[in-house]
Amino acid sequence: MPILSSSGLFTSIERQCTGWNPAPELRLFDGPSEVGIPIDLEKARQVLYDRSVDPVVRAVLWHQIAERGECDAKRSDWPSAVVWLGLPGLRRTAFKIVRYFCAEQEDVEAELVTCYLEALAEVGADTPDPGGWVLRSACSRAWTVWRKARLEVAMDEVEGTGGRPVATDMNGPWQVDYDPPGRPSELSATRRITVPAHRVEGVRIGALAQAWGLTDTATGTRYSGRGRQVAALSLRRVGRNG
Repeated sequence: MPILSSSGLFTSIERQCTGWNPAPELRLFDGPSEVGIPIDLEKARQVLYDRSVDPVVRAVLWHQIAERGECDAKRSDWPSAVVWLGLPGLRRTAFKIVRYFCAEQEDVEAELVTCYLEALAEVGADTPDPGGWVLRSACSRAWTVWRKARLEVAMDEVEGTGGRPVATDMNGPWQVDYDPPGRPSELSATRRITVPAHRVEGVRIGALAQAWGLTDTATGTRYSGRGRQVAALSLRRVGRNG
């Protein structure tokens, strides 16, 4: 079972931001003071994820964090600190995506950070529960990215596949086009072929039909409705009886 290692992006950010208190500092509005009281990063992160704290107090903190996220990374430490404050809400999703999709930890964490910053940039003054919205949105976006990536079928070798349809279904042909190398000594770039999930079985059946010399009889695939069977292939050659 994949686990998050101690050498990923999240860990790097944790180490980088330990003990940081970038300016302008966050302020906690939890009392009669209208200007609030200064709060360091460590305490702020505890407050953000403490369900016993007044939601309004946490919302005000998240709005401040969204503002800090717009700081220039070359002139301020806040961009990294903003990510650090969001890590507790992203870790569980990172673990789940790595385990479920057998994905690379570095890629998953980088995608989650990107989605988190995008969601944070969309927070408005009237956004209710900004923290919950940002974290839910970031995690949802990351899941969507990896679900789409799972539908891709990678093909490292393209020699012999040709530039013609290799399978058909009721919605039309599935086709690969590429430029082969001019000479055998030349390099051939890897091609990635993407096919919708519902057409993967059609590709497999088409490949079998081609290998068995039955391409004239295999015109499509359909779901039979019984068990896990997804297609039927006739073994009768065209023009022959029985």
